[in-house]
Amino acid sequence: MKEYLRKNGIRVGIIVLSAALIISLGAAARKGNIGVIQNVAGIVKAPIQKVLSSAVNWFDSMYGYLYEYDSLMAENESLRSQLADAQKSARDGIAASEENSRLRQLLELREKHTDYVMESCKVVLWSSSNWSSSFTISKGSSSGIELGDPVITEYGAVVGQITELGTNWATVSTVIDVDMSVGAFVGATGNSGMVVGEYSFMREKTAKLTYLADGAQIFVGDDVLTSGSGGAFPAGLMIGTLTAVQTEAGGQIEYGIVEPQAKLDSLVQVFVIKSFTVVE
Repeated sequence: MKEYLRKNGIRVGIIVLSAALIISLGAAARKGNIGVIQNVAGIVKAPIQKVLSSAVNWFDSMYGYLYEYDSLMAENESLRSQLADAQKSARDGIAASEENSRLRQLLELREKHTDYVMESCKVVLWSSSNWSSSFTISKGSSSGIELGDPVITEYGAVVGQITELGTNWATVSTVIDVDMSVGAFVGATGNSGMVVGEYSFMREKTAKLTYLADGAQIFVGDDVLTSGSGGAFPAGLMIGTLTAVQTEAGGQIEYGIVEPQAKLDSLVQVFVIKSFTVVE
């Protein structure tokens, strides 16, 4: 019995006190002491009411927070969508403006060179090779493009030449490519030479001016234009500008370094000259 009370004494005590409280309340009710019952009920009800009131307020605040959160999320998503639409419109507007500018320049070029028959093409893919400088355009033989056709910008700056051809695509090797060579005139005196691609120059986005005549005089800042020799390119197209001139110990010019006029890294659209009048 002692062992039982030691292990369960608290439980027994609670049961006895509860029974005593029930008996007392019952007796008070029989004697008409309703006030005691109401007082006990009030004592019990007061904290319950506070808890319920706090719970209701908490649920109200949580509902308000969740509603406001959902509203903010919906508004945020709407603003994101509006921003994306605005950015797309801005990009489209910039692209259209740039396209119009290119076409205006092309119109001026066509007015100067009425013999040119040109095809507008988009640049779709640049070569990933470190040993060449080339890219793919969006049109090919089905548009009348042929191997060897010269490729220029809307300003008439030399970009390169068609070196591979498909039905609806073509590869353009740029003027700095290691396999490229273009006959050139240099400076006001019109010294002749060749602009060729070499690996060391290509890595610097430049080309080499070489095969100059003995006694040729060229200077940094001179324009380098196509000579038209060989018939691959029309004469008078801008290749680039001399940025350096290398000479031998005796003062003889060895070669020049040409920076292309065409901004090869930012080409979006190019123009293939499908035919032109060759000047003898």
